[in-house]
Amino acid sequence: MTLSLKVNGEVFTVLPADTEAARALMELAGEGPLTLSLQDYSGFEKVGPLGQSLPAQDQQTTTQPGDIVLYQGDQIVLFYGSNRWAYTRLGRVETLTGWEEALGSGDVTVAFRLEG
Repeated sequence: MTLSLKVNGEVFTVLPADTEAARALMELAGEGPLTLSLQDYSGFEKVGPLGQSLPAQDQQTTTQPGDIVLYQGDQIVLFYGSNRWAYTRLGRVETLTGWEEALGSGDVTVAFRLEG
């Protein structure tokens, strides 16, 4: 099974983290596309509500472009820059080619899907 993320027509493969929250996200994505509206925040991330809580295991971390994390148990964050904060890791975009361009400069709608 592969977790994919569609952003503005571009599809990226996500390498899931080995966390309970990542497994829960994959289960949600397996029920059909998990579509989320994310807002640009501070010029380095897109963040938005998941609509429910996942099991958080926050750890202080420095994120990099392509990281996907859970914030406060119920917010999804996609990074195209870097930040240091306490998050629960969900996964990482496998190949960053076109990542920042797909996310764009404003708000964005994304969809997670479990393939295969």
